[in-house]
Amino acid sequence: MDEVAWILSEYASSVSYNNLGERVVREVKRRIIDSVGCYFGGWGAEPCRVSREVAGLFRGRFEAEVWGTGIRCSVDWAGFSNGVAVRYLDFNDTYLSREPLHPSDIIPHLIAVAQAFSRSGRELIESVALAYEVGCRLCDSASLRVRGWDHVNYTMIACAVAVGRLMGLDGEKIRNALSISVVPHMAMRQTRAGEITMWKAAAASNACRNAVVSCLMAQAGMEGPVEPFTGRMGFIRQVAGGVFDMEPLMRLRDGAPPSKILETHIKYYPVEYHAQSAVEAALRIRGRIRLEDIDEIVVETFEAAYSIIGSGEEKWSPRTRETADHSLPYIVAASLIDGDVWLDTFSIDRISGEDVGNLIKRVKVVHDRSLDTLYPREIPNRIKVRLKDGGTVEEYSSRPRGHALNPMSDRELERKFHRLVAGVMDEERRDNLLRLMWSVDKLEDVGVLVEAMRTEAP
Repeated sequence: MDEVAWILSEYASSVSYNNLGERVVREVKRRIIDSVGCYFGGWGAEPCRVSREVAGLFRGRFEAEVWGTGIRCSVDWAGFSNGVAVRYLDFNDTYLSREPLHPSDIIPHLIAVAQAFSRSGRELIESVALAYEVGCRLCDSASLRVRGWDHVNYTMIACAVAVGRLMGLDGEKIRNALSISVVPHMAMRQTRAGEITMWKAAAASNACRNAVVSCLMAQAGMEGPVEPFTGRMGFIRQVAGGVFDMEPLMRLRDGAPPSKILETHIKYYPVEYHAQSAVEAALRIRGRIRLEDIDEIVVETFEAAYSIIGSGEEKWSPRTRETADHSLPYIVAASLIDGDVWLDTFSIDRISGEDVGNLIKRVKVVHDRSLDTLYPREIPNRIKVRLKDGGTVEEYSSRPRGHALNPMSDRELERKFHRLVAGVMDEERRDNLLRLMWSVDKLEDVGVLVEAMRTEAP
C-alpha cells in the first residue's frame, strides 16, 4: 500500500464545511476574491489571450466557462485558461516552507469543476480548504526546487485530491487519479531558470489541468500505476531524492480540520513573494534620500530569496516581465525610482528604461546566513543605501503587509480587487461580484458566480 496516496485519498472524504471554522471559511472567500481580481488584472496580457483562444477550441460533456467571456469549453481547458490569467501577474497568494507554493493557483480549476458538476458554494469552499491543506503540508514534507523540480508538482497533487472530492470520487478512484497525475506529469524547474518566459504563468495551470483530466479518467475506470509515491521508482525516491518527512501528513491521517490556509500570505505588491519585504524597505528609504546621491545599494537577504530572485546575470538585465518580477535587483531599483510598485512597473517600456538600467548596476545582493534562521516564518530583507558622501541609510522588513502575521484587511483586499478589475468592469458590476464572492457559501450553484464575471474585453 502507498501510504501517502492512502492518507491523501482518505483525508479527502473527512473534510466537511461544518468543521472548517469561521476563520477558514472567511479566508477561502478572501482567496477567491483575490484570485478573481488577479485574473482580470491580467486579462489583456498575451499569455492570457492565447490561453483563452486555445481553450475555446475544446468542447466536452463536462463544460465550464472561460471567465469574463461566456465561452464554454471542456472543464479542463476552462480551468487552464482561467488559471493562466490568475497566475500571470504573480500577484496571487503564497505559502512558504521547505518548498514555496501558490496554493490559489488551484482555485480557478475548482471553480470550473464546481460549475461543470453543478456544485454548491459550500462544496467549493470545502474543496479549496482541502487543496490548501494538502498542498501546504506537502511543501512542509520536502523541497523540490533543490533537486530541479518545480513546486507545481505539489499544486497538481493537491488539485487532484480536491477535484476528486468535488467530483464525488471514492477513495480508490482518488488514489488512481493521484497516480495518473503523478507518474506521467512531473514538471521541471527550468520554467523558472534563466530568462523567464510566459510559460511561467501557465505551468501551475497545466499541472492542474493534468489533475482534472486524471480525475475524469479515474472516474471512467482507468487505473493508475501502483505506489506512485512510495514505490522504488516513485515520487519520493525519484523527485524528492528519498528525503521526505511524513510527519506533516500525520495530521491529515488523523482527520484534523483544514487550517493551513491561515498560514498563507496575500500579496500587497505584484512581485515574487520573497521580494515583498524588499519593496517595503526600499519605499521607506526613498523618502530619505536623493537618487543622485546613491553610490551603492546592498540588499542583504536569505537563501531562498538569494537563490530564486537574487542571483544570475539575467536578474541585472531583465528583458521580460516574467524575469523582472523575479529580479530582486530590478524590483529594488524600480521601487526607489518610482515610489510604488504596480502592474506598469513591469511593462517592457519600464523594464528597458535608462534610469532603472543605470541604477540596477549599483545594486549588490548578498546572502546573509544569519537571516536564514527567520525563514520561512518571516521573509527578512535589509537594504543599505551607501551615499556618495560616505553616509548610509538602512531599512529592514520581514513581515510585509499581507503576510499571515501582518494580514491585509478586508478593505485593503477589496481595494486591490477594484484596482485590478477597474479596466474590465464598471463599479456597479464589481460591487455585485464582490457581494457574490463574500456570500459564496449561500450559492446553490457556483455557476451563478461565474455568470456574474461575464464582461466585454476592454
